[in-house]
Amino acid sequence: MDTEAPHTQRGHSSPVEGDERPRFAFSRSGRTAGGRPLTWRRAGVLGVVCTVFLLLFSNFVVQPFLIPSRSMEPTLQVGDRVLVNKLAYRFGEQPRRGDVVVFDGTGSFVRERPDGNPVAAVLHGAASALGLAEPSDTDFVKRVVGVGGDDVVCCDAAGRIAVNGVPLEEPYLQPGDAPSAVPFRIVVPLGTLWVMGDHRSQSRDSRDHLGEPGGGMVPVEKVIGRADWIGWPLSRWDSVGGGHG
Repeated sequence: MDTEAPHTQRGHSSPVEGDERPRFAFSRSGRTAGGRPLTWRRAGVLGVVCTVFLLLFSNFVVQPFLIPSRSMEPTLQVGDRVLVNKLAYRFGEQPRRGDVVVFDGTGSFVRERPDGNPVAAVLHGAASALGLAEPSDTDFVKRVVGVGGDDVVCCDAAGRIAVNGVPLEEPYLQPGDAPSAVPFRIVVPLGTLWVMGDHRSQSRDSRDHLGEPGGGMVPVEKVIGRADWIGWPLSRWDSVGGGHG
């Protein structure tokens, strides 16, 4: 007696078990068999959308800013990426003494914006906005020492800077640095700021522009935002914090 089951013939069009065609085989039209676009194309579109979102976010809300020099040590170190809060002064609040701010120094620290290749400038600006390149030559990060109407003097009998007759406690200064090696006395015009670096001996700040038009004062409208956090490297993740009030 034949115990084998009758052998069923397979048609040429029947799929062989375990040898089915891939569900999303590519077609000549550049689409998958399921009608979906190629993976690389979708990934490219997603990448462009994410980049545009990040650029818009950094332009209007929070922008990474790469620290290029030692002028703000020890608070900020070379290579740090600080997150600049661009909404800090958008709704009526003004910069306060002790705030660490990023500003456009055109007209105060820099006489005019340097000429250059416009295409290269756009690409550099985009990379800078994402924190991938050094900031523009006209952008600076400093600490606010005096605001409009303040009488700022250096130095008192103890070698401290005084604002409106009150000596400043400056725990953020680079160890070993004096508050200033250059004596000065200025009254800050309304609508402007007197700014200095925390590493006073390594900082070119308002003191270096005393004899120039504007007297080293930074117009409030030129402030890009307040540096609120150190975002990178992760080992230095922290709030920047203010100093004197």
